[in-house]
Amino acid sequence: MGKQPKQVIAYQTSLRERNSYLTYFVGQNMFYQLIAAFLTTYLMMTGMNMIKAGTVVMAVKVWDAVNDALFGAIFDKVKFKSGKKCLPWVRISTAMIPIASILLFAIPTSSPETVKLAWFAIAYLLWDTAYTICDVPIYTMVTTMTSDLAERNLLMARRPILAGIGMGATTIAFTILPSENIGLNYTMTTVIVSLLATVTMIPIGVYGKERNYNPADRDENFTLRQMFSYLGKNKYLLLYYGGFIAANALLTNNTLSLIASYYLFGDSMFNLLIGALSVAPQFIIAVFLPAILRRVDKFKFYVWNNIATIVLGLAIFFIGYENIVGFLVLTVLRAMPASVIGIMNFMFTPDCAEYGRYKSGTDAKGITFAIQTFSAKITSAIASSLGMLLLGFFHWQEVSASSFEELAALGVTQSPEAIRGLWITYALVPVLGYIIALAFYAFYKLNDKDVQIMARCNSGEITREEAERLLSRKY
Repeated sequence: MGKQPKQVIAYQTSLRERNSYLTYFVGQNMFYQLIAAFLTTYLMMTGMNMIKAGTVVMAVKVWDAVNDALFGAIFDKVKFKSGKKCLPWVRISTAMIPIASILLFAIPTSSPETVKLAWFAIAYLLWDTAYTICDVPIYTMVTTMTSDLAERNLLMARRPILAGIGMGATTIAFTILPSENIGLNYTMTTVIVSLLATVTMIPIGVYGKERNYNPADRDENFTLRQMFSYLGKNKYLLLYYGGFIAANALLTNNTLSLIASYYLFGDSMFNLLIGALSVAPQFIIAVFLPAILRRVDKFKFYVWNNIATIVLGLAIFFIGYENIVGFLVLTVLRAMPASVIGIMNFMFTPDCAEYGRYKSGTDAKGITFAIQTFSAKITSAIASSLGMLLLGFFHWQEVSASSFEELAALGVTQSPEAIRGLWITYALVPVLGYIIALAFYAFYKLNDKDVQIMARCNSGEITREEAERLLSRKY
C-alpha cells in the first residue's frame, strides 16, 4: 500500500452541524439493527413456518428493488421550495420509521398463520419504504454539506462510531429485555428502542445545512433511459456493490446471533459477550482510521481486511463452538478486520458518485445512493431469509414464544442435525460471502487521489483537460 499525501481539512461545516449529522446515525442504526439482527429471531418465535416467512421476506424485496430505483429517481428530480435537497426527506422519515418499526414487531401471534404472514408483509413493506426515504438522503447529505473530500472522509469515518453505539444499544435492549431473566415481550422492547432512536435523529433536521447544492442544477432532471445509461457507465459502482451484496447477503451470523447463543452456547445472554468482543475494536479502529486513510489508499486497505476476515472466519468454523475459549479468542481477532470493513463499507459510494458524474456528465447522487440503500436492505433481507431457509432445510423445529423466558419454560430442543445446520449457517456461510466478494473487488481500480481530481473537475475548479493530465490512469 503506497503512502498517500496527508490531507488538510478546511471545515465548511460547524461543530454543532457535524455532531447532529453524526448522532443521526445512532438512531438510524438502532432501527437498522432491529431488522438486520433481530427480525429473524422474532419471526422464529411467532410460530410461523420459517420457509414461508423467509419467502415473504424475499417477496417484499421484489417491491424493494422497484421502490429504491423509483425513490432514487424521485429524489434527484424533486426540488423543494425550501431549496433543500436532503433535509425535507430526513424530517419525513424521522416520523415514519418508528411507527413502521413498532407495527413490524407487533404481529398478533394468536391469529391464524395467514393473518400473521399478511401483517408481516404489509408492515415490512411500510418499514422498507420509510427506511428508503431516510437512507438515501442522509448518506447523500455528506456531499451537500461540504465539497471538501477530506471533510467528507472524516464524517464518513466518524459516523460508524455513532452507528456502532446505536447498534450496540439495540443489541443490549433486545438481548436483555426479552431474555430468560426479564421476559419483556418484543413489542414493548421495540417501543422503548424506537423512542430512544427518534430522539437522536431529530437534531440534524434542526441544525443541518446544505451549502454544496444548487437547486437550479439541470443535470439532475434525467429520464429513466438516462438513469440506466448512467448506471451502465458507472462500472465501479456496480463492481463495488456486487461485492458488497455477495459479502453481506451471506452474513447469517448476524441474523442468528441470539438463536445461536441460546442453542449453541446455552444462554441467549451469551450474545452480549460476543457483541461486546466484536464491537469494542470498532470504536478503537474508528478513532485511528481517519489518520490511517490519510496515509494509505482506502480501497487497498479495505481488501486486505476482507482477506484477514476470511482467514479468521475459517479458523472459527473449524475450531468449533464446543471450544468456547478458542472461539472467543478468534472472535476478538476477527473483530478487528471485520470492524474495518463495517466502518468502511459505505465510504466508497461518494467516490462512485464523483466517478459517475465525471464519466457520464450526469449528477445522479440520488441513483448512486439508492444503489447503496438497496444493497444494504436486500442483503439484510437475504441474510434473514437465507438463515431461516437453511434452518428449515436442516429440519428446525418451529416454536411459538414471546420471549426467551417463555422459550426456556417450554423446554423446546432441536435435533443434532438442526444444531449442526445452525453452526454451518452461523459460522461458515458468512466466510463464503467474503470469498465471492473478492472476485468483484479484483476489478475495482478507483483510488483516492484520482477521485479528488474528479471532484475538482466536477465542481468546475479545473477543466476536463487538466483532469485528464492529472489522473493516474485512463478511466
